[in-house]
Amino acid sequence: MLDPILTFFRRLFAGLMRFFANIFARFGRNPRGADGGGARRRSWIIRGPILAVLALVVGLYGYFFYQTQVWTDFDPDFVDSYRFSERTVPAGQTLATPAPASVDAPTGAVAPPRQCQSSAIVDVAADLTDRNVNRNAWISSMLLYRVGLFGIDWDHTPFFDNKASFQRGVNQAVRRTTVELVDSLARIRGTSGIDNNLQDARNNLQFDEYAWYFGLTPFGPKTPTPSYYRAAITSLKKFNVDLAACVTTFDSRADNLVQFVDRIANDLGSTTAILRERSENHNGGWFDTRADDRFWFAYGQLYGYYAVLSAAGADFSQVIRERNLGPLWTDTLGQFKAALRIQPTIISNGREDGMIMPTHLSTMGFYMLRVRSNLVEVRSVLDR
Repeated sequence: MLDPILTFFRRLFAGLMRFFANIFARFGRNPRGADGGGARRRSWIIRGPILAVLALVVGLYGYFFYQTQVWTDFDPDFVDSYRFSERTVPAGQTLATPAPASVDAPTGAVAPPRQCQSSAIVDVAADLTDRNVNRNAWISSMLLYRVGLFGIDWDHTPFFDNKASFQRGVNQAVRRTTVELVDSLARIRGTSGIDNNLQDARNNLQFDEYAWYFGLTPFGPKTPTPSYYRAAITSLKKFNVDLAACVTTFDSRADNLVQFVDRIANDLGSTTAILRERSENHNGGWFDTRADDRFWFAYGQLYGYYAVLSAAGADFSQVIRERNLGPLWTDTLGQFKAALRIQPTIISNGREDGMIMPTHLSTMGFYMLRVRSNLVEVRSVLDR
């Protein structure tokens, strides 16, 4: 099944080798005759820029191939490092003030400043974005990704686009999270003001995922996508600093958690519809060039929401205890972990009743529906 792909690459590299060989044969000949030295100098005037351009192209493609194939800090279990279970106070609630060191402290001593619990959701949203644009290159806005493979969009090929799709899936989860933070989670009912740092983070994360330093629509220089996302990281961290100082608020009420879970369930439901459409209407097996995009976008979305909901369990710990949601919440996170264990080397979109080629899209859709079903059940318990 891999023979056509291997043949394509052999022909591609053979063609490139012939192209470079012709260039060197044309401009690399040693000129003969009385004016050999002058001719050599003139030939280097021609060969120099060509060799520089070739070196630049080879370097750019080498960097591009490296960044698309090396996934730095990719770990579905990375949320374990946060130790959310050790948090005993919901987000936004006042932390216990440490007792004075001595009973003989002077009566005029200044009491320590009040401290509040920071938001685990905000920490995770900032870290997920940091993994996308700082610990890894943001693939979707790289020049060579925009150029494509000889003019063909990389998303329409089976090569070098999986990481980009995964990053966009993670970013979709973070985008949804920041919208909910601005609209409900970081406000007291609907009458309080919107936090400026969260609003800046939301606006920056909504920026075009494909922007490079220069664009055609509109024509002219642009600020690239990673710069906006890095600004969003800074804004999220500023909000958590203010929250820890009790300057701003995080409203960990049950109805806010209901709405948050409901929005996540709807977002996942939309992705399952995309998977179903591709699975039902395209059965190319290992040769479906868009199946990998759909799969890794869904995987990235689950990756992001697994971290966000793990953090939500800490921020809304009091609500989860009061509603006896602990076992159901744990089971929901277990469904996420089960889905994230599916990591096929080559994505296949075969028939559901096929015997040879697997159907990874249907499998991922099945796990996403299980996750969504658990989230719907969580919402129904909270609504009672």
